[in-house]
Amino acid sequence: MRKLTNPAPVQLAAISRLFSSSVIREMASKGKSPLFARLARQSLLVDSPSGSQPVYSLFGSAFSLLEKEGYRDEYIYKAALTHRILLGNHSLRTASMLNEFRVGACKADLVILNGTSTVYEVKSERDSLSRLGRQVAAYATVFARVCVIAAGKHVGAVTASVPEGVGILRLNSRRSISTVREAADGSEHVSPEAIFNSIRTLEARLILVSRGVSIPVAPNTEMSSLLRRLFVKLDPRDAHDGMVEVLKKTRNLMPLSALVNRLPPSLHTAALSVPLRKADHDRLVSAVNTRLKDAMAWG
Repeated sequence: MRKLTNPAPVQLAAISRLFSSSVIREMASKGKSPLFARLARQSLLVDSPSGSQPVYSLFGSAFSLLEKEGYRDEYIYKAALTHRILLGNHSLRTASMLNEFRVGACKADLVILNGTSTVYEVKSERDSLSRLGRQVAAYATVFARVCVIAAGKHVGAVTASVPEGVGILRLNSRRSISTVREAADGSEHVSPEAIFNSIRTLEARLILVSRGVSIPVAPNTEMSSLLRRLFVKLDPRDAHDGMVEVLKKTRNLMPLSALVNRLPPSLHTAALSVPLRKADHDRLVSAVNTRLKDAMAWG
């Protein structure tokens, strides 16, 4: 594998896209990915098309490059949260993770549900802070704890611009996460309506039932509006706690634990972030174990 010391922007973009959901889905559904082959060529990480190294070695090299300060992208921050918090402080048995969870007009980068809910907004070296105020305000309507995990160069500006109750984390040069400021618990101030708008209709129904709310019989065409009217009457803390309890079951990641154990660490976050059918797991594992020589002929 070739070592890159100063990759050009086009190479860096290709290296980042190797971990995209499009590549993972192609590998899982087809057992191969023409997009991977194209990005591997553009990355210039492959020094010989005749090499016998497996595909996962390229992912490892790409991940190692992206971990370096100045090159870190959103995926590296999500990987740090996955390994240090989801799999480090918790486990797939006790906690769940939501990726790109929509809240109003915003998409939360990553949410971890254990006994409470914590949303993490990533601001990497490559990100702008222009939307941060709008994002943290939206997230506070749904989640108990709001955290921004930022590159060192952003920490000062983030601290100065977000409310005091927003937690601030820093990904340091050793790739560990340090706490700049703890997040406050705002579960009593969430909006039941915002929660309802962010979850599935079935999940809203399950939350209402768990809170002892009786749901009248109604035609399917009227059920969503009926559930909304009932849901917005919930106490904010009840709506939040019900959301955590229900989503930990409906978005349970435990079925993916066997798949994660068969993949290299560089792909753990991708495997936990992309919805995959159990029938596709073996194809994904086979694809990442394919010889690079053969994989480069995928497309």
